[in-house]
Amino acid sequence: MSLTFADRLYQSIEQKNSPICVGLDPFVDKLPSHLVADTRKAFGDNIQALTQAILEFNKHIIDAIYDIVPAVKPQIAFYEQYGIAGLEAYRQTCMYARDKGLLVIADIKRNDIATTAHAYAQAYLGTTKVFNQEVEMFPSDAVTINAYLGKDGIDPFIQECKKHGKGVFILVRTSNPSAKDFQDKTLIHGATLFEAVAEEVEHWSKEIIGNCGWSSIGAVVGATYPEQAKKLREIMPNCFFLVPGYGAQGATAQDVKPCFKQGKGAIINASRSILYAFDPEKPEYFAEKARQATVAMQKDILAVL
Repeated sequence: MSLTFADRLYQSIEQKNSPICVGLDPFVDKLPSHLVADTRKAFGDNIQALTQAILEFNKHIIDAIYDIVPAVKPQIAFYEQYGIAGLEAYRQTCMYARDKGLLVIADIKRNDIATTAHAYAQAYLGTTKVFNQEVEMFPSDAVTINAYLGKDGIDPFIQECKKHGKGVFILVRTSNPSAKDFQDKTLIHGATLFEAVAEEVEHWSKEIIGNCGWSSIGAVVGATYPEQAKKLREIMPNCFFLVPGYGAQGATAQDVKPCFKQGKGAIINASRSILYAFDPEKPEYFAEKARQATVAMQKDILAVL
C-alpha cells in the first residue's frame, strides 16, 4: 500500500518531533524593509517588485524552518489580491517548499457543486489536462475545504486524494470570534452545526485510512475553543486536526492540547507570531528570528503533550 498524505504527515511530524505548520501569510507592510527596497530597486515601483519581495521573504522563511517543521500553509488570499503575479509567487512558493522536503497545505477553503468542485480539486490536488499531457498547476499536498454544499462538493476532492495520495482538511470549528454565529447553532436533533459537520467528516474519513491509522480526510479545528475541540476529538478520533489560533490569535499550548489523541493527530499552525517575530529596527535578522520563534513554539507545545 502506497503512503497516504496522513502517512507522510505523520512520519514527518515524528521525524522532526514537531507538530507545527508555519502559515505563509505575507503582509506587505510587515515585510523587512531592506528586502522590499531591494526588489523596488531591481524592478521599480510595480506589482513585480511587490510580489518578488513576497517570494523572496517566503524563501528565506522556508530556508530557516524547513528542517524543524513538517509543513507550511500558504493562505492563497494573500497572493490572489495581487492578481496573476501574486498567483505566480504563490505557485513558486509552493514549489520551493516542496523542493525543501516540506508538505504544502494550500489554504484555499474552496467548495462548490460537483463539476466546479472537481475543477478546484484538479487545480490544487491533481492534474489538469493540457492537450496530451497532465500538468500539476498549483503544487500542494493537501487543501482546506468547506463542507457547506454537502457530499457532492466533497467527493471530487476525496477522489483526487485517493488518486494522488493527497489530503483535505474540512472546516469544522474555526478560530474566528464570529464562528459562533452559525457553527454553534443548535439543530433540531439537539446537536450543534459544528458537531453535525464533524459527524459527517468522521464518516467520510473512513475512506482513506493510512498505515499510520490516521485519515487523510482531516478537520480544521480552532485552538481558541479548547472545550469544543475536546468534544470534536471524541467525535473524530482518527482525523488529523489542522489547528489555527495559536500565537497571534491568543491560543496557548494548553488550549491546543485537546486537539491531540495521546500526543498525536494534530498539526498546529502559526503565522504572524513566526513570520514577524523580528524587530523592525533590525529587519536583516528576520529569518533567524522566525526560526527562534518556531523552536520556542515547538518546545511550548511538546511540553504539554
